Amino acid sequence: MPPRPSSTHFLCLPLVTGASRRQLSASLSAFSADVTSTDSFAIPEQAIRPIGTLHLTIGVMSFPKDEGLEKAVALLKTLIPRKILTNIKSAETTANAQESDKIVKEPSGPPPPLMPVTLKGLHSMQQTASKASVLYAPPVDTEGVLLKFCENLRSTFQEARLMARENRPLLLHATIMNTIYVKGRNRRGGKRHEKLTIDARGILDRYDDFVWMEDMPVEKIAICRMGAKKQEDGDEAYEVEAEIDLT
Repeated sequence: MPPRPSSTHFLCLPLVTGASRRQLSASLSAFSADVTSTDSFAIPEQAIRPIGTLHLTIGVMSFPKDEGLEKAVALLKTLIPRKILTNIKSAETTANAQESDKIVKEPSGPPPPLMPVTLKGLHSMQQTASKASVLYAPPVDTEGVLLKFCENLRSTFQEARLMARENRPLLLHATIMNTIYVKGRNRRGGKRHEKLTIDARGILDRYDDFVWMEDMPVEKIAICRMGAKKQEDGDEAYEVEAEIDLT
């Protein structure tokens, strides 16, 4: 089997908006000040992801020399997010009604608000938290609507052969810490190109119920280019190739 081509772009739900920035900034700043302190966990500051990079990845794509990017952008612009959400919620309502033998009524009134997202807790991407390199905050998705919505988007791009099929379920997550961004990762005795790992058990315990942001509406679906870039204000962000409103 030929090697999988390197990813160049990703489809995502950006989490930083005018409404959410204050919450996320305060949460991330407090977390960074805590875990990077020598009196605490002494995590290298470079491992903490900048606020402008926070997003929920739906899937990754490979467009060498941008070949195929135009098709992905065109497909994105055909999506009607509110219709997808309505269908998901209607299916849930119908299933619940059938279970309770109730009559399903067509939704009426104004359209529902933008999808609110709450990030709560902290998990390790690695199974062994004592040797972690990536920590992430999961979205609260009690009814599974957010996951089904993102799965629908991912399937649409996969069926168009613009996104590789994954042999694993979609894990929605906002990366909070990633040691791959720590320069000279041999500072703890390992070889320069070895992955820096940390014992994150204490961090995970401390931030198990931490709320990073609460009930903040997602506003866009975006195709971004890999590799966050420095911004004039000192933050970092991914270059947006195309985006649509979540309305």
